Amino acid sequence: MKNRQWLLARRPVGAIKDSDFDFVETEAPAPGEGQVLVRNLMLSCDPTQRGWIAFDTYLPAVRIGEVVRSGGAGRIEASNHPDFKVGDIVTGLTGWQDYVAMNPKGQLSKLPAGVALELAMSALGLTGMTAYFGLLDVGRPAAGETVVVSGAAGATGSVAGQIAKIKSCRAIGIAGGPGKCRWLIDEAGFDAAIDYKSENVSARLKDLCPKGIDIFYDNVGGDILDAALARLAMRGRVVLCGGIANYNATEPAPGPKNYLNLVVQRGRMEGFLVLDYLPRAAEAVGALAGWVQSGQIKTKVDVQHGLDNAPATLRRLFEGRNEGKQLLRIAE
Repeated sequence: MKNRQWLLARRPVGAIKDSDFDFVETEAPAPGEGQVLVRNLMLSCDPTQRGWIAFDTYLPAVRIGEVVRSGGAGRIEASNHPDFKVGDIVTGLTGWQDYVAMNPKGQLSKLPAGVALELAMSALGLTGMTAYFGLLDVGRPAAGETVVVSGAAGATGSVAGQIAKIKSCRAIGIAGGPGKCRWLIDEAGFDAAIDYKSENVSARLKDLCPKGIDIFYDNVGGDILDAALARLAMRGRVVLCGGIANYNATEPAPGPKNYLNLVVQRGRMEGFLVLDYLPRAAEAVGALAGWVQSGQIKTKVDVQHGLDNAPATLRRLFEGRNEGKQLLRIAE
């Protein structure tokens, strides 16, 4: 069996390019003692991967010559582990490759029977859990509050806004393009949407949030974070989930100009990582599954095809071309 792999060739500068990677072909590995062999079926493309290939973050940077790190879902083709059998569908950090041999303990999770890969890797996966814990544990919404979400049409932002509605809050989404904004209102049930590509975000926030923003769930950073800080309500909370606006920057981004409004409004701005909440994963997945089944959470996935398209598919996130959760199917 041939194993195609994308290896990191150099640290990217600015937007990622195909030349930052090497596409190679080798023999599929044989699982060692206690290991399983996974055939990747679908890969997750996430903004955090831009950091993983550039520098040390909450995980060590991918080393030059290593397989590019990514989440994935696949089928176990061979097993030397008593708790995992051939045919099991699993998810974990499997990387940009067809096959991976690894010890599954603490690294792979079995997919329950009947759950589609697309759902397991979006609303019921790490992105859904990120929205759940970020909004509920860090944001701590109360009924009647106003919640504003940037990157609201993305995998995490869309779920965060819908959870806000479930908790009886007003939900306002910021997204790029009329199609994404229509989906937020018509399908995801947001109360309003702001198109940052064609509208003045600061002016629209002033109109839509006359009493201020109680919770700002931020996936973007940059100017949009600044605009939200300027409209923060008394005791407002800013949940820092990501900052995709600056991920391709070649120079350090300046800090927010309006951060002193946190002092004036006695506000709180806090970052978090979903990895810290993994011991409570069952809680989040159980709640999310119930909301999906009841129709309270709508999901949208953007599936591209072919392992050879991995760099181009990751770039879609930074070009604003993805519609919901960005996935790459590499095998049936």
